[in-house]
Amino acid sequence: MRGLRHGGSPWLLRAGDREVVLRVARAEQAAETATEVAAMTCAARVAGTILPVAELLGYDLAERTGYGLVLTTRVPGTSVIPPEPDPERLRALGAAAARISSIELTPAPALPVRSRPIEAEDFAAMRREQGAPDLLRAAEAAVAATRPDDGRPGLVHGDLWHGNTLWDDGRLTAVLDWDCAGVGPAGIDLGSLRCEAAWCHGIEAAGQILRGWEAEAGRPATDVPYWDAVAALASPPDMGWFPISMALQGRPDLTREVMLERRDAFLDAALRG
Repeated sequence: MRGLRHGGSPWLLRAGDREVVLRVARAEQAAETATEVAAMTCAARVAGTILPVAELLGYDLAERTGYGLVLTTRVPGTSVIPPEPDPERLRALGAAAARISSIELTPAPALPVRSRPIEAEDFAAMRREQGAPDLLRAAEAAVAATRPDDGRPGLVHGDLWHGNTLWDDGRLTAVLDWDCAGVGPAGIDLGSLRCEAAWCHGIEAAGQILRGWEAEAGRPATDVPYWDAVAALASPPDMGWFPISMALQGRPDLTREVMLERRDAFLDAALRG
């Protein structure tokens, strides 16, 4: 029927009277496809109704077709980011991160140990090649010198932000795009959501994410400033393609200048914490 992202994959298909979604990845991304399949299978099996995940209908790990294929049901909703902060939605995102981290599992080849968001991207190399301001260098040093207690590791989405969720009439209907998933500390996803909330709506919005997480988990989050700094470092020094991604989610107002200013304010607060 149509491409759902940039006019391409994932593809919305019609099979009889049913609509389904097909994600297509190149053969060299077969490992990411395997990760997505493993994470979706784990989340659906263990979390049940507490975490909305599209039903996995079938997959091919590039073994027969030369492409990694993931076929799921179509879930109603949109990933468009509201222009104004919605406290209920922000708290719901935090709660979803807490539910993900509550799923206990052992690392495996398809679900490896994770230590930061979007681990496949080498943001440290970008900082070396492009140059990094003093604030980013200070954050690198602070993270390297800190060893937080990781606690009980659990499932990690690894790229948890509003653009990887679907909402229908204010209700979270699906968490999408599990290709960065793995096993690790809950702070990875919590920090990722808090950082994105800060650059979408300002630093105050990150507090709503934390409130939702702690209410769902039933305990205070630990090492929040550390994971905030880790999340902020998981972005290009000049924000790179991030403003384009935001514009595609309905936020063209989030220019590079705006996002840089908000990221740096968020990171400065983390370092002071």
